[in-house]
Order: sequence, then structure tokens, then C-alpha cells
Amino acid sequence: MIAHSFAWDTRQRLGTLLNLARWHATTQPAQCAFTFLIDGEAQELCLTYAALDRRARAIAAQLQTITTAGERALLIFPPGLDFIEAFLGCVYAGVIAVPACPPRPHRDPARLWSIQADAQARFALTTRTLRAKLTQLCMPEGGTAALQWLATDEVTDAWAHEWTAPFLTEDSLAFLQYTSGSTGHPKGVMVSHGNVMHNEALVYAGFAPPGARLAMSWLPAYHDMGLIGGLLQPLFGGFRCILMSPTAFIHNPFRWLQAISHYRVTISGGPNLAYDLCVRKIAPEQRARLDLSCWSVAFNGAEPVRHESLALFAQTFADCGFRAEAFYPCYGLAEATLIVMTKPPRSGQPTICHVDKTALQQNCTVARQDGPSVVHVVSCGTVLGDQVVRIVDPERATRCRPGEIGEIWVSGPSVAQGYWDRPAETAAIFGGYCLDTGEGPFLRTGDLGFERDGEFYITGRLKDLIILGGRNYYPQDIEQTIAAVEPALCPGAGAAFSIEVAGEERVVVVQEVLRHAQADLDRLIGAMRLAVAREHEIELYGIMLLNPGHVPKTSSGKIQRRLCRLQFLEGSLKPIGGWLGTQNGL
Repeated sequence: MIAHSFAWDTRQRLGTLLNLARWHATTQPAQCAFTFLIDGEAQELCLTYAALDRRARAIAAQLQTITTAGERALLIFPPGLDFIEAFLGCVYAGVIAVPACPPRPHRDPARLWSIQADAQARFALTTRTLRAKLTQLCMPEGGTAALQWLATDEVTDAWAHEWTAPFLTEDSLAFLQYTSGSTGHPKGVMVSHGNVMHNEALVYAGFAPPGARLAMSWLPAYHDMGLIGGLLQPLFGGFRCILMSPTAFIHNPFRWLQAISHYRVTISGGPNLAYDLCVRKIAPEQRARLDLSCWSVAFNGAEPVRHESLALFAQTFADCGFRAEAFYPCYGLAEATLIVMTKPPRSGQPTICHVDKTALQQNCTVARQDGPSVVHVVSCGTVLGDQVVRIVDPERATRCRPGEIGEIWVSGPSVAQGYWDRPAETAAIFGGYCLDTGEGPFLRTGDLGFERDGEFYITGRLKDLIILGGRNYYPQDIEQTIAAVEPALCPGAGAAFSIEVAGEERVVVVQEVLRHAQADLDRLIGAMRLAVAREHEIELYGIMLLNPGHVPKTSSGKIQRRLCRLQFLEGSLKPIGGWLGTQNGL
């Protein structure tokens, strides 16, 4: 209750991110807010609240000489402390921040310029080094000339004295959070100061570890989980956060757990992939050096939480002091600022619902004991705070019964203001009403799930759902079966989708294969077909195998199934092998 009261009192008293940051700079100026591990291990850069406030004022003062409040500014930064300084610089200037992923080397920067054009951003904040690279990229007509670049590491602290505080309210837009864009057309979610302060209060109350809080994040700052959970939550609560780059983690997952162990971190997390990587990549001799007993909130989100991921991680790192009770499965989305639900604090291990696979395919859930036809679905807990969640039949717009699968609809103060400059899509997605009860408006999430005994379970995405013969199949289940065939078929590197063939829906799988296993593709194809047939009773129509890194993904690493399907139909994917019906090769 103390944590919950503090969180809500803070929101009511401060109201905006600007007031929040200035309050911390006044009450605990010497406190280290963020520590960035330059090499992912020992080399540290520390940023105190006083220094953060000074840098934000300096950047804001520079911005105020070239733009006005309400303008949009792209934030294009490598991992580090520069991003949070620039983000708050925008807040201090009343400029709407637009976090964006820096284009990777030798990759098409089309997504970046698409965001710039959609946001109508005339300014871009970055570092001196990255500015030199970005200005050399081929931009669409009207792009380069329209952008004014500001290297924040060239802004001196002397500018801080020139800053003038803007007039901001809870209704003022703080930033545009661009969605991952499963079809390549990202949309800017309009997040107000009131939205983010409300959601941070929910996170603070929901993640309530015993004792002091200390966070650790390697999540990308331009992604909603990395920004809201990794950067703004420590700022909201006034506690320290240890940061490392996503690349440092991916290249060596041991660094993440080593930092948790060394700094005695209490709150950290990521998607299933993060926990799976640790299990696969961290050697026994490395595990012997870890003490994870401090880790009391291990959140898991951004995709449906897998029971297998939780169980295997808990088993693998039990000797390191990790407790399964520390897992906090979560559900949230950018359109709701971030979090919607999670496990109640200190409530034990996450609840697992054991349901019949056949019933699940018919949009309902029937509890079963363990067996070959049982699916283990992880609970994402209960709804946080004063938000309202309904499970709704997406076709009839009527509420589902407990245990019946439907679309997840959300309302509450954390729900964002809509999509930037997209009134029709805003009305369609943010204007849902239950026709049987008259309740609304709701945010229609596009996610599928069910409620049982007051807890919520996520089963998949509405538009990704595969329907064969009246039965529902979730693509992630098929993808998981494929990835389990052998290690050369990496998890998170395949897409399952349906196409129409002679009036029937048929299933195609596109999967990356590690190079060392590419000499035996025919055997892999046979094993994949057999595994899917045995596990799901589905006869695959086609399999396409690709080199690593060639399955389309969003900037946050999610598989773009619809884009993959489109590229498959267009013939724009570049297979190294495959199988289609009775024909060999693709």
C-alpha cells in the first residue's frame, strides 16, 4: 500500500515528466540515476539527477532557438546516456519526442524516413558521429532538406542558463511511440504526459519488490518496453538503473545476468527470447559465478509468454539463487502506453492454465490434466489499477463468457490519444463499444485471450490467426514446433501463415537455417513436415528456408508474419531451399 500511495500521490502532485525530473533534481541531485556499461561489463558512465536536469535544460534551450513547443523531433541515438538526455531535452522544450531505431549498416533506412514523413518531423537529434553517417544516407525526395540536425553531444552545459520552462499539462503530448509495423507502415501512438504518468504509477505499484529498488535494462530505448519500463520507470520511482546495449546482451547473454548479480538488481526482464538465450548460451562454469537471489521481479512480456521458457530458465538457474516466484508475466502494448496487467506482487509462481488443444481451436478453453493434447497457457495476472479490460467477440462486439476466447479490449487513463494524423484508424481502434452492454469507448488491441477466475491469458494475434476447417491454429505454436526440431532452426527466426490455394487455406512455413546445417536441407524439411503433422495434425503446403537474418522482423525483433506472407506471394524472398506440395525446391 505504501508503494501504491507514493505512486499515485506523485502523479497527482507532479502531473508531467518535466515536473517529475525537476523534482528529483531538487530532492536528490547527487543520486546516480543511470549507469551505462560501455562494454556491457565493467566500464561505467554515470548520470546523476542534477547532471540529467542540466543536460536536459541545455538541449531544450538549444531547441527553443530553432523550434517551438508542439513540433516533432526524431531521436536517433546509439545505446547510451545521450538518448535519455535528448528525450528529456525535448520534454523540457515542450517538443514532441519521436524515438526511432538507427538504421543498421547496409540495410534500407526506409522505416526511419517513413517515421519522419508520418510525424512531419523537421528536426532530428542524434550524436555527432551518427549525424555524419545519417546525413550520407539516401533519403526520399523532400527528406534531407526538411530535416535540421542537432548533435546533442555538441551542446554545452552553458546553454542550461538560457532555458525557459514551457507550459505543459497532463493533456500535452510527451512523445509519439511508433508501433512495430507488421506491414511496414508504422503508426505513431500519441502518448500524453497524463498517459505516461498514469502508466508509470501502475508499473510502480505492480512491480513492488521487497526492499530497495534497483533496475537493469538492455532493451532498446526506442521500443515501448525499453522506454517506459527501462528508462522512465526508474525516473518515475527515483531509483537507479543499470543500462547496457542490446548488442552487448545478444552477443553475450551472460552479461545481463552478470550485471544483475554484481549490482544486486531487483527488477529486470525482457521477452521469451531473452530467457531462452540465457539457457542456451550461458555455460555451467559461468552459472557458478552468479548469485541471482536478489532478482525479485523478472518481468516477461512483448509476446505471448511461453510456459516452457519460464520452466526451463527457472530450472537452469535455480542453483544460482533464482526463484520461479520472481517471474512476472505481463501484458501491454504501445496503444495503452505500456502495461495493462501483470501478476499481483509477491503472489507466488505464475498461474498456468492447462487446456485442451482441440477446445482451444474452437475458441473456448476446457481444463485438462497433463497429456499429449494439453496446452499450457501462462496467466498474465490481473488488471492493474483503474483500468478496465473486457474479452469481446470481435465480430459481434459482445462480451465473451469466462473461458471463451475473444479480443482484448482496454479502457482507462493509460490508453493513448490515438494515432498521429490518422483519424479513421484512431476511430476504428480506439472507439470500440460493447453492443450488449453499451460500455466504451475501448481500445481494440487486436490480441486474443480469455479470462478465468479473474486472471487473463493471452493466446495470440487476431490477424495472425490461422483457420483451417473451422479450427483455430496459432502461428507461434507451429513456429515453436519447427524450432524444436533441432538447434539449426533457431527460435524466433521463422514465420507460419496461411495462403489460399484452389479455394482452400493452406499453411506455409518460412524458416531461417544456420549455415553449418545447410548441407542437409532435405532432411530438415522432412523433419519439419513430420513434426508439424504429429503435433498439430496439419499437412504443410510449403516450406521455404532462408539464410540467417532474412525473415522480416520489426525493429523490436518480432516476426512480421503478414509482411513475410506478402513477400512469399510476391516471390521477393530469397530461399536457399524448400519444398512446395509435391514439387521439390522453391
